Amino acid sequence: MTDTQRDENLLVVFAVEEYARQHKISAHDTLGIFLKFGVTESIHQCYETLHTQGIYECVSFAEDILKRKNV
Repeated sequence: MTDTQRDENLLVVFAVEEYARQHKISAHDTLGIFLKFGVTESIHQCYETLHTQGIYECVSFAEDILKRKNV
């Protein structure tokens, strides 16, 4: 695993944990939602931009994806 892949994975973990905290659901359930609706893949694809933003922007990014998918 490269350093970039590790960093991408860490960003996904931070986004999952913060989304779960903000929405008062478990991290396990959040990860399931993120995987089901492609949020984790989108975070990986947009890592170059997202890693320059704060974690709240990454959570907002996830929320926007889920809103567009009517979740």
